[in-house]
Amino acid sequence: MSVSTEQTRTGTAPEPTGPTSPIDYAQKIPNNVDLATDRRLQRALEGWQPKFIDWWQQLGPAIPTRDVYLRTAVAVGRDGWAHFDYVPMEEYRWGIFLAEADPDRTIAFGDHKGEPAWQTVPGEYRADLLRLITVQGDTEPASVEQQRQLGATAPSLYDMRNLFQVNVEEGRHLWAMVYLLHAFFGREGREEAEQLLKRNSGDADSPRILGAFNEDTTDWLQFFMFTYFTDRDGKYQLGTLKESAFDPLARTCEFMLKEEAHHMFVGTTGVQRTVERTAQLMQEHGTEDIWAFGGIPLAVIQKYLNFQFAVSMDLFGSEQSSNAGKYYTSGLKGRWGETKRKDDHVLHGATRTMRTVEGGAIVERQVPLLNALNLDLRDEYVADCENGVRRWNQALEDAGLSERLTLPHEGFFRKVGTYAGHCVTPEGEVVEAEEFAAKLTDWVPTPEDRAAVAALMVPVYEPGEFAGWIAAPPQGINQQSVEFDYVRFES
Repeated sequence: MSVSTEQTRTGTAPEPTGPTSPIDYAQKIPNNVDLATDRRLQRALEGWQPKFIDWWQQLGPAIPTRDVYLRTAVAVGRDGWAHFDYVPMEEYRWGIFLAEADPDRTIAFGDHKGEPAWQTVPGEYRADLLRLITVQGDTEPASVEQQRQLGATAPSLYDMRNLFQVNVEEGRHLWAMVYLLHAFFGREGREEAEQLLKRNSGDADSPRILGAFNEDTTDWLQFFMFTYFTDRDGKYQLGTLKESAFDPLARTCEFMLKEEAHHMFVGTTGVQRTVERTAQLMQEHGTEDIWAFGGIPLAVIQKYLNFQFAVSMDLFGSEQSSNAGKYYTSGLKGRWGETKRKDDHVLHGATRTMRTVEGGAIVERQVPLLNALNLDLRDEYVADCENGVRRWNQALEDAGLSERLTLPHEGFFRKVGTYAGHCVTPEGEVVEAEEFAAKLTDWVPTPEDRAAVAALMVPVYEPGEFAGWIAAPPQGINQQSVEFDYVRFES
């Protein structure tokens, strides 16, 4: 679906086709939660809105543009939930969108299994829900802050447009969490919403809550790895919250997952195109050392992969967590694909195996499943990550090369959980600290690696042209050509 630029700017997007829930763009804050009927909440959110705009102007994308070909949600149903058109970035209509309500929805797991889903916050779970929503909300603006300088080195207008699409949607996901904080948690929720804009990625005095969101995004290869590995963690975290007994949170996360899919597409295809170009240069010049020919060596791509996978694994928390079990039995967070699981969805007495380090070796032992739900979710994530690596390796095979990329061992370079404090190689061998330190520069990017990659990040702003370190995509966005003018600059 397409609408005119003027319609996009004034909020008069046409009704979507098909059985969907339309979004009201006539409101100051676009929404499908009937915000106009709750004047107190509307005023509170309209008071937060200028602070969000100030944050976006100060810490959002740094490169000035006139119009960007962006996707904007117009409905939350299966059909017609988005349209594409040119939008000035500063006029993007962020809003509050929840998936369709199911009035007959019941809780699918935990001690409240079978009861009606909650439409308000139960008092006994208020603090835990507030914490879950705050932590999720904190990740959304953090990634925008990490990526704000990337537009200046975009390898193409196609890639710049994808970056900005990710950024505006992360901004909207922040709005999703802020709505829940304002609507259901009173003064404490409003205070937490304020703090979401006061913490900043990498700030020494007020950093973001989770470590991976304080790392520098140094270049586009790391951005692609981030959107593949770290946004994929976001997918799985949202998937557990989509199962929540607290229905407004579940519906919010269900819609966010629709937008999250594009972020992972950017990562999957971005790494794929980098690998394709690397393989092409290796073939042409008969060497793995392709720096001189404007490409990123496969060994450096592997280092970036190792690093981003490890820091993303830490986001799942400790393998054994009493909090994870408490969230499950309380009905706050389910498992990935909860309703498809073939068990009692209560899990009392259930066990599973867990790997850990004992006596300088990795061993397995049985643990209660309720305390190992972070590990259960992480296993789902790792299996998903392996699919992308197989896809990237297919590009190497198609090029006639024997080299392959691999996921490192789950214990490699870990700072959280059972492997923290242990030195595990990418192959899964437990070694002494001295040996690990001596070889670490072979496994994760060094400052010299990052500087060499950054040196290749020459901006390319001509439609249809691409930097020499990355291949062009096979097709454009929304059935447009690869040569389409995805970003327009001030003349």
